[in-house]
Amino acid sequence: MRARTGGGTVVAERRDGDPRERQDGIGWVTRAVFPDSRLRLSVSREQPAATRRDAAGAVTVRYAVVPSVERARFLLPLASRRVGAASTWAYNALRPPRVRLNRLAVGLLAGVGATGAAGMPVLTVSVPAGVDPAEVLLVDHLASVLGGRLHAAIGIRPPDPHHKPTLQLFDDRGRPRGYAKIGWNDATRSMVRAEAAALRGLPRDGGDLPDAPRLLGEVGWGDLAVTVVEPMPAGVRGLRRPEEPRTAAMLAVARRGGAPNPARPLRGSPFLADLTARAEVAGGPVRDAVAALADRDGEVTLEFGDWHGDWVPWNLGTHRGRLIAWDWENGGTDRPVGFDLAHQGFQTALSLGGRPAAEAAEQMRGLLDRQGSDVGLDGVRQRLVGDAYLIELWLRTAELAAGGGGWSPKLHPALLDLLAARLR
Repeated sequence: MRARTGGGTVVAERRDGDPRERQDGIGWVTRAVFPDSRLRLSVSREQPAATRRDAAGAVTVRYAVVPSVERARFLLPLASRRVGAASTWAYNALRPPRVRLNRLAVGLLAGVGATGAAGMPVLTVSVPAGVDPAEVLLVDHLASVLGGRLHAAIGIRPPDPHHKPTLQLFDDRGRPRGYAKIGWNDATRSMVRAEAAALRGLPRDGGDLPDAPRLLGEVGWGDLAVTVVEPMPAGVRGLRRPEEPRTAAMLAVARRGGAPNPARPLRGSPFLADLTARAEVAGGPVRDAVAALADRDGEVTLEFGDWHGDWVPWNLGTHRGRLIAWDWENGGTDRPVGFDLAHQGFQTALSLGGRPAAEAAEQMRGLLDRQGSDVGLDGVRQRLVGDAYLIELWLRTAELAAGGGGWSPKLHPALLDLLAARLR
């Protein structure tokens, strides 16, 4: 392809191949977001004009690849300077300081139209003339569902069968319109559908219940399952003391904002029946772990209720004094009260602290010991909840693997060894 400079000289414009052929982050994300073979994708080292429709009627959408194809972190929409800047500044207060500064700098560049001068290449997505963009472009399809024209900032993460492409949706004025998650294999399709169901059924009664985004739409598009939720308030902020468990909110979630649920024995509970059935499907040592838990603690009574399923500081924020919780895709019912507390202790150490599973379990035990009484757990019930949570986590891991999500190297096989030691 050739481009004309301002002085009239015609120079060659360098274009790379279709990024969908790559095996890195930008490769798997573009395959998921732009799957239609009629689309033409290419990467240019120069910034063409931002015209959406050419004289022949073909539609073209362009994104700046930030910061480069090899180290891509997100695709910034180049529909206008306002949209480009807004897509980097939205919810920046939730990000770590270093990421916040980088996003601020990129937003300033986008606001003055200088992303090309900073060396950021451009991804061009071309729709052939005569093809309805809503038929082949997911963002245009979502716009037809939600109303009004939309532009997407697209997050890029390393290829992982657990990861879901995410789209932050903005209107022409740069105002947030929604947040979309894309399920592209069996495991991730199940997760985005579960989140839609959870948000649809959440009580909205205030009190100690955390606020949550409302469901805007649940869309099936080809092989993709897409859940769209409303944007968070512009003033949302991260937690001041992220290590401090919000136990009152955890209890409110477990009880759906109501009174405590009556305690009942583990044996005969829907929860134990669910663990047993799922362990039979998974097979292997997890069946022994469930049987050992029932033998040891079958007669222990405890309260069951709902849980968020991924209660960690990076899924929480505050706005006008209210707690906000998002990412409800792993929630469920009939779980021991205290599961969210156990999850925060374990996952904060595992994911944020980089600790191995055994050390993360010790961090979980310590948190349950310190604050388990806040959610009605004495020593015996703290042990039961901790071990039951680890079984639940193992089954979730196995089910993701069976759905095409692959095994988590942090949990497989370490979690089975840990369960065997704890329940011996």
